[in-house]
Amino acid sequence: METESPEPTESPANGRTSSREYGKTAGFLTIGVGLTGLLTYVYFFIGAHDLSKQQYGEITVLWSAVFITVSTLYRPVDQLLSRHISEHLERGEPDTATVKVAAKIQISLALAFAVIALIFRGPLQDGLLEGNSALYWVFFSSVLFYAASYYARGYLAGHQQFGLFTTLILSESVFRTMFAVAVLVGLLTGQTMFAMGIVAAPLLSLMVVPFAIARRTRRESAALEVDEGAEGVPEETVFSFAHGAGFVGSVFLIMFSEQVFLNAGPLVVRGIEGAAAAGYIFNVLMIARAPLQLFQAVSTSILPHLTSLHHSREPGSDEQFHHSVRMVLLGLLAFTAAVAAVVLVAGPQLMQLAFSDKFTYDRPDLLLVTAGMGLYLAAVTVNQACLAQGQARRASIRWISCAVFFLAWTLLPLISDGNLRVEIGFTLTALILLGLLVLVYQRPDGVGEDLPLEGSSAEIETRLAGLEESNL
Repeated sequence: METESPEPTESPANGRTSSREYGKTAGFLTIGVGLTGLLTYVYFFIGAHDLSKQQYGEITVLWSAVFITVSTLYRPVDQLLSRHISEHLERGEPDTATVKVAAKIQISLALAFAVIALIFRGPLQDGLLEGNSALYWVFFSSVLFYAASYYARGYLAGHQQFGLFTTLILSESVFRTMFAVAVLVGLLTGQTMFAMGIVAAPLLSLMVVPFAIARRTRRESAALEVDEGAEGVPEETVFSFAHGAGFVGSVFLIMFSEQVFLNAGPLVVRGIEGAAAAGYIFNVLMIARAPLQLFQAVSTSILPHLTSLHHSREPGSDEQFHHSVRMVLLGLLAFTAAVAAVVLVAGPQLMQLAFSDKFTYDRPDLLLVTAGMGLYLAAVTVNQACLAQGQARRASIRWISCAVFFLAWTLLPLISDGNLRVEIGFTLTALILLGLLVLVYQRPDGVGEDLPLEGSSAEIETRLAGLEESNL
């Protein structure tokens, strides 16, 4: 006969094992994202040397347009899949409804983009892409292909298949850079062929998806065989299109707010003090942008990890949930302190080495943005914990409120120096955002739309807990 399961007293050890496993996963993803960033740098390094100044500038505009669009438009569905698939798997339920609802939403978003992009082809092609029709179609096609890529990312993250997840994002950079190398050595020629790498990256990287589906199918078949001999397959919690759309809408506001924090500053400064000053603040804010790119590995993996812990019935899961959040925050504190030390010693010199000596950088300004970087990354971490707790709507309200505050701060002439105004505004807003999200994280209940799904085990447990408290 089989022995009984371990006693609850062993849960702390299990918790430490879970933390170590998550730490390994986050480290593995960080390496993968780091390699992705390195290959992306190689792509632009080749472009800067092989293309003309005008052609290279058009490529950077195209790149920015593509990634601002896909990050804002498609990452909400990525997060929807990541969070809700991990929730259903933790409950031992099928994820069919979540996968179908997310697919409908993603297809709807892609079709909406296609219609709008075709209607406004003139302004996009002539105003944004210097009248280059080839670059317009690269923009149009790549945004559509990234709909499938971001869907695959969320699917893989939700099933915690982070090896394939890393392969997916790394292969995107490999295929993109291959086009740049082909142009460099003469196999392909011209700006259009160089730009084709931006289209090929999401399309060719989808070769990873069949492997993920095959692996998932094998796992589900094995699970069905076990369940048929036991209690049968659990029924899936009701997951409607409206519920999925509500989550996606909330995360859309979060993604939009993120773009405001990272990109509105240079635009505002350009209007106040000109393009040169905008270039300066753009470079300074790279102190926040670059770590955020690497931190996506942690934020991607922590959402399904925390969601599983939040819905787990294992002893000590709740304690482990908060322990994982603290672990990441302590890591961010150490990272921010290390960056601050480097900035304090050689910040201005390193900035000139990275972005040329066209600008002179003030050490206090760099330290101020470094502090904002740490606060912002901490806010992103707490936000993922809030999403895992089912607090998407409440979190999105805090994000969009802070985005409005940041815009108001940068537009009002409270400080005459436009660059300093943006630097203070970024750090101050990050501090306010972190504080507001911590309050949601510490008090996750009380909003109807954020409570567990109706009819789910979590919802029944919540009601029973409320009855017990009322009888005390």
